[in-house]
Order: sequence, then C-alpha cells, then structure tokens
Amino acid sequence: MGIKKLQTKDFITVGIFTAIYFVIFFALGMLGYIPILFVLLPLLLPIICGIPFMLFLTKVKAFGMVTIMGTILGALMLITGHTFVPLIVGFSVGLLSDLIFMLGNYQSKKLSVIGYTVFSFWILGMLLPFFIMKDSFERMMLDSMGVEYTNAVFNLFDKVAWTFPIMVIIGGLIGAFLGLSMLKKHFKKAGIA
Repeated sequence: MGIKKLQTKDFITVGIFTAIYFVIFFALGMLGYIPILFVLLPLLLPIICGIPFMLFLTKVKAFGMVTIMGTILGALMLITGHTFVPLIVGFSVGLLSDLIFMLGNYQSKKLSVIGYTVFSFWILGMLLPFFIMKDSFERMMLDSMGVEYTNAVFNLFDKVAWTFPIMVIIGGLIGAFLGLSMLKKHFKKAGIA
C-alpha cells in the first residue's frame, strides 16, 4: 500500500472533525470545575470523544490527517492557557496513531481501537505538567482557580495520578467500541459513514 498524498479536502475534513472533537472535549472538560471530576477526565473524555473520532476515521484516507488533528488539539490547548506540553504530546501520539491506522489501511477495526486508545493519550499532555513542572503548574492553577480548588485537586492528584494511564486505556477502549457501535447503528444508516 502506498501512502496517499494529502489533498485540500483532507485538510477541510481534519478541520471540521477537529472542531467537532474539540467542542465536545471542551464542553465535557467543564466537568473539571468539580475537583473529583477533574481527576476522572482521563477516563471520561476518551469515552465520549470516541464517537466523533471514529466517524472521523471513516473519512481518513491519507497518512498525516490524525497527526494534524493531534497537533491542532495540542495547539488549541496552548492557546487556551495550557503549557506547550499538550502540543508536543498531541503531535507525538497523533503520529504514532497515524502509523497504527496506516498498518490497517485505515480500515481495520482492531487497529482502529488500538490507534484511538493511543491517540487518547494526548489528554495526558495537559496533566504531565503536574509531574514535570509542578511548581509552575500549581501557580497557574492558583491564579486561575483559587486556593481551595487547587488544594482539592492537588490532594486528589497525589492519590490517583498513577491511575491516569490506566484510565486513558480503559476510556480509549470504551470510546472506540462506543464509536464503532454508533457508526454501525446510526451513522451508516443515515449515510454519514
């Protein structure tokens, strides 16, 4: 299988689906204003975002589309006040996911599930600063969210941070299967996928 060249319509598709994914991601991310839900976002976000992502995957025909999506998502996080880390992680997992999807010619259900689960790790790019730049991350959170919220989140982080990769894997797998199920039940009947 040769690598297909990206065309103008591919960039438009990436833009549309990245916007849909980000709006859902952002709306669900608002649950993070409740500290206990903030630490559950690595589980919840991949589950819900799996639906638009799997629909997006039915439109992906060229290598690089998933990489671009991951990079744009990371850039959007940077623009909305996060550190540069989500941008690096978004690009990296986007590229790795693209390679996984390409192995199955963007058609394999098994590789779609694996690739989406890997892609979901971009979410940890927003939480990595807690580990690699804890002081500045805490200062940023104090400035934007206040002392009470920051203390509650940091207390929870200390207890559950080790579970974040596990949450992403579980959420990614559930989200992929949920997305595939929605494709089969609704989107294919409607002629969208």
